[in-house]
Amino acid sequence: MKKYLLTPGPTPLPPEVRKAAARPIVHHRTPQFKEIFAEVNQGLKYLFQTKNDVFTFAASGTGAMEAAVVNLLSPGDKAIAVCGGKFGERWVEICESFGVEAVKIDVEWGKAVEPAEIKDVLSKHKDTKAVFTTLCETSTGAVCDIKAIGQIIKPTPAVLVVDAISALGAEDLKTDDWGVDCAVVGSQKGMMLPPGLSFISVSPKAYKLIEESKLPKYYFELKKAKKSLDKSDTVYTPAISLIVALGEALKLIKKEGLENIFKRHKMMASATRDALRALGFRLFSGTFCNVLTSAYVPEGIDSTKLVKLMRDKYGVSVASGQAQLKGKIIRIAHLGYIQPADIIKGISVLEQALAELGCKVESGKGVAAAKKVFQSTK
Repeated sequence: MKKYLLTPGPTPLPPEVRKAAARPIVHHRTPQFKEIFAEVNQGLKYLFQTKNDVFTFAASGTGAMEAAVVNLLSPGDKAIAVCGGKFGERWVEICESFGVEAVKIDVEWGKAVEPAEIKDVLSKHKDTKAVFTTLCETSTGAVCDIKAIGQIIKPTPAVLVVDAISALGAEDLKTDDWGVDCAVVGSQKGMMLPPGLSFISVSPKAYKLIEESKLPKYYFELKKAKKSLDKSDTVYTPAISLIVALGEALKLIKKEGLENIFKRHKMMASATRDALRALGFRLFSGTFCNVLTSAYVPEGIDSTKLVKLMRDKYGVSVASGQAQLKGKIIRIAHLGYIQPADIIKGISVLEQALAELGCKVESGKGVAAAKKVFQSTK
C-alpha cells in the first residue's frame, strides 16, 4: 500500500533529502564536515530570516524549547507563557520543571492571543524575563500575530521566545525584523526532514540573559555551543546524516524562495479548507494558519475512528484532536513537501471513509472544491 503523510509532523521527505541522508557517513571532526556544517548554518539564517546565530541540537523540538528556558533564566525568575493549546502549555510545564514562575495567559483553544493582552500582563509583571509564545499552535491550527507581539516586547527588558516548531517554512517569521529573540524549530515539519534535529536562534538581547543564567544545563548549554559554532563545529557528536540531509533541504528551500513557499502553503491551506467546507465540516480555528487545517467532524462521527480507517485501509494519515478535542476534530496538514496531488488524494479518501462510517456525503464534492482552488491559483 502506498502511504501518504498528511500529518503535522513528520511530513514527507523530498527524494533529494532521502538520498542525502543515505550518503556514506563522514567523521564530524574533519574539514569535510565543517564545510557542510558551515554551509548549513548560512542556510539556516536564510530560513530563519536572521543574522544571528542558529544552534543545532540532536533532539526533537521540545529539546530546543528546554534549551531556551534553561539558557535564558535562573531559579525563581518570572516568565509569561501564552497557553492556547497543547504546545503553549508545554512552555509552562518546562518552566515549572526548572523552578521558573510561569504567569499563564490562557487563550480559548482555536483562538490566537490578543497582543494587547500580553501588553497588559507584562505591565503588571514588570520583572518578567521572558515571554514564551507559539507561532502556530499545532493542536488547534491557530496562528499568532508575532509581529505585533514583538513590537510590544521589544522596548521592555523581556525577551520574546517563539515556538516556531511546526510553522517555520510555512508561515512568515521575520525573526530579526519582528524582534524575536529566540525562535525554536523542529526538523520534521516545514523543513522536510526526518525527526531528530532542533534549532534555536539567539539575539544579542537574549545573549545577555544567557550570560546571567544559573539554571542547570549540560548538553543544551549555549555558551559552550557558541564557542564551537564560531568554528563551524559542535560540542558533542552531531546527527551527521540528518545535517547532511538538512543541507539538501535548505538548498531546495532557497531555490524556491521563501515568498513562493509561503504562497504555495497558503494555496494548499485554501484548497483543504474549501474541500472540508464543501463536505459539511465546520472549521475549528478562527485564525487560520498555513500549516494545517483543523475541523469538527460531522455529527455522529468519531474522528479517532475516521483517522484509523483512512490510515489502515487507504494509507492516508491525518491527525485526530488532542486532549479535550480527541474524537471531535481532524487535523490535515499541508506543509513541507506535501503537494496538491497529496491533498486531492487525502480528500478523496476522506470522502470514502466518511461514507463507510455512515455519513451522507456527495462523492467528489470535496475533491472538486480543492481542484478549483488549485486550478485558479497562479
